[in-house]
Amino acid sequence: MEDASRSSSVGPVEQVILLALLSSLIALSIDIMLPALAHIENELQSNSPNGRQFIIGATFVGMAVGMMLYGPISDSVGRKPPIYAGITIFLTGCLLSFFSESFAVMLVGRFLQGLGAASPRVVSIALIRDQYSGREMARFTSLVMTVFILVPVLAPALGQSVMLLSSWRMIFGAMFILGTIAIFWFGFRQVETLERPRRIAFSFSRLGIAVMEVVKTPVSLGYTLATGFIFAAFLSFLSMSQQIFQDQYGVGELFPLYFASLALSFGGASFANSTLVMKLGMKSLVAKALWSFVVISICFLIYAFSVGGHPPLFILLPFLMLVFFCVGILFGNMNALAMEPLGHIAGVASAVITSLSTFMSVIFGTIVAQSYNGTILPLVIGFSIFSLTSLTIMYITNSKVPITEA
Repeated sequence: MEDASRSSSVGPVEQVILLALLSSLIALSIDIMLPALAHIENELQSNSPNGRQFIIGATFVGMAVGMMLYGPISDSVGRKPPIYAGITIFLTGCLLSFFSESFAVMLVGRFLQGLGAASPRVVSIALIRDQYSGREMARFTSLVMTVFILVPVLAPALGQSVMLLSSWRMIFGAMFILGTIAIFWFGFRQVETLERPRRIAFSFSRLGIAVMEVVKTPVSLGYTLATGFIFAAFLSFLSMSQQIFQDQYGVGELFPLYFASLALSFGGASFANSTLVMKLGMKSLVAKALWSFVVISICFLIYAFSVGGHPPLFILLPFLMLVFFCVGILFGNMNALAMEPLGHIAGVASAVITSLSTFMSVIFGTIVAQSYNGTILPLVIGFSIFSLTSLTIMYITNSKVPITEA
């Protein structure tokens, strides 16, 4: 495996930051919007009681569609051209949303943002897989996610600040500027990691064959499905977080601070994971984190029912921080476990794994989010079901094909 320092013109630290920035475009386009959802819904007149959630959901749908395409294309033409194309689509979506005069046009713009941001999200994983494998890949992925987490920590506050100075439309202007910076930084500093002799001509038949290989590889399929349910829990919270904090608990302009505390918990887990995975291994960490997720969620669900779905905020926050610490441990390791047997088709494997898990999360996460009724019961029920399902899938997968870690 080629050493990172020889395969890139950037040093390890700069590469972590650069890849985190590219991957974070999707997180930015979601989290920066959270304080503005109610204002957009009111101005553009959504007719659904929970219609504002579709502003988040449309981005994830676009991301899921794009993820299936960019990976195979990157295997054919290299890693850099698809990222150029994706960020260009992302910037187009920013402009369309900026000038939108109807809720439908807003959703189209949001779809394009997700479709474009899917490129750096998927291709960055393949780019990492070009250079690392096994626990080293999990460690590098965790470091990227640690920097990546600064986006959800800061993005809601940035969105709130923009709205204090201007309107919600300028939020899309800020995203356009950051996307422009990202594409130029990447273009000048990151070299191609997939040499021409390793490239494979794009064809839909090859894509179909690759999909079947992913599906027929028990470890990859199992951990992809498990990731999908954990991602569904995460998406359900993202979709209703503004309603929970600002509508249900009335925190107002302090919402970004509460959201940042949860994001820091997630980021702290990712940082801790970069060390723990080298000592304990991915499989052991995933099992521990899933069991913790299940037990914490079910116990809190019993308590939430006892208080009618309205626990005090000072009790709800520690629960959410514990949950997102578990999620921070799970994301990097589950993705690395799913990718581990598929290094020979890294681009298309990354596409299939991330696309399938994202489609799952959109479907199941939206069902839970649309059930929001002014209490946290739908959220905690979703957490309990999704984590228990993911835990069950993990045990079934491991029983069929024991994973040998390096």
